[in-house]
Amino acid sequence: MKHTKRKGFNFFRSYYDVYNELNDKDKLAFIEALLDKQFLGIEPKELKGMAKFAWISQVNSIDSQVKGFQDKTGIILHPTEGGVVRGKNTPTEQVEVKGEVKGEVQDVYHTRETFLIWFKECREYLGLKYNVKKLSAYDRQAFNELKEYTKEDFKTAFKNFSADKYYLDNNLIFPKHFLKEDNFVKYLNAEVKRELTLAEKLGGAV
Repeated sequence: MKHTKRKGFNFFRSYYDVYNELNDKDKLAFIEALLDKQFLGIEPKELKGMAKFAWISQVNSIDSQVKGFQDKTGIILHPTEGGVVRGKNTPTEQVEVKGEVKGEVQDVYHTRETFLIWFKECREYLGLKYNVKKLSAYDRQAFNELKEYTKEDFKTAFKNFSADKYYLDNNLIFPKHFLKEDNFVKYLNAEVKRELTLAEKLGGAV
């Protein structure tokens, strides 16, 4: 049995979509690689063909989920230690890890309240007012589904989200669109379009 301290992870629709495009052999290779990485931190080295292509298409999301789990819990997934390494860092390293969790997670989205403050600041940099004082029930649920992502993930996703002409021109820069898991993952993995300068303008806020 492969032991791990991790109890679960969000299985994104994009994982399911690419999985369904594979033949049975590649499906097995892809899903085993996904589970081993998420639970044990094992990097796949034997993937070939379409299974490898499927992995490459999702690796940013997978790595972000693993990093988010490790940052929040201090548990470093490691295949040679039964799935985890805990308490083996030097005192200095432990302080740095704790500081990263506090500085990145709590400052941006550790709570719904701090996320809302951050989101309001982002909208203000776009010249958009935002007076909402709390998230809707739908937004709270969607927010909870993204807890494994880091500050940098949120920054990247918002830059690409707010650079989308459709959402910007139609004044749809709201949490209900940004926090929707499919949207968040899409913009997190999107290529930044350098011809758009909006991302640079948002640098101070996000």
